[in-house]
Amino acid sequence: MDLGIKGKRALVCASSKGLGRGCAQALAQAGCDLVLNARGSDALEATAEAMRACGVTVTAVAADITTAEGRARVLNAAGPVDILVTNAGGPPPGMWHDWTEADFLKAIGANMLTPIALMTALLPGMIARKWGRVINITSQSVKAPIAQLGLSNAARTGLTGYVAGTARQVAPFGVTINNLLPGIHDTDRAHALDSGVMAKQGITMDAARALRAATIPARRYGTAAEFGAACAFLCSQHARYIVGQNRLLDGGDTNGTI
Repeated sequence: MDLGIKGKRALVCASSKGLGRGCAQALAQAGCDLVLNARGSDALEATAEAMRACGVTVTAVAADITTAEGRARVLNAAGPVDILVTNAGGPPPGMWHDWTEADFLKAIGANMLTPIALMTALLPGMIARKWGRVINITSQSVKAPIAQLGLSNAARTGLTGYVAGTARQVAPFGVTINNLLPGIHDTDRAHALDSGVMAKQGITMDAARALRAATIPARRYGTAAEFGAACAFLCSQHARYIVGQNRLLDGGDTNGTI
């Protein structure tokens, strides 16, 4: 399927690996020029080189997107952007009595205020050009909270509320904002959580993964490529009537009717 976005310019955050890289790969395959961002320069440059094999222009900016300085560097390098994919690593798991105000502020800064700041900077240009796509990578915990991920639950739900209103304000100008809600995917984040299960239960990594996979109706982890394909479709010309939605990609893990 031709997604109709060849030649568009996309900024993909946290895109050196994992779900961000999956999104960047799918957009590159659709013909989008890319601005890639991550904190680590080595992995980022390797990813950028791989994306260039798709025949698109790729700019790599190593910076911490969760800081004002990092955002300024990325936005300055990016210039006019047609597609924004926001993404940041989730806060660590824990128990409610372990989290301090500083923990919550850090989570909110990374997973709520950073995407909002990027949208605030880039939406005016999209509105002026009468075309734009924003995809926020959030979490299945927005639909069904995960107890040990309370910091993520709080911050990402706040972003979801912001998007619900903002998406409807910008839709008349040909700009859509939607959220993608991943469940368990085969990424570093999943590996970190599986490592916790492995340590707590005294089992092997394979056993820890098997335990979690058995809880998913699809009986497996998702892949970054699958996630990226969904992202690229929501950025496409075919998805222009999808506005302010929260799309689960979780193999059926979230138990809900709507």
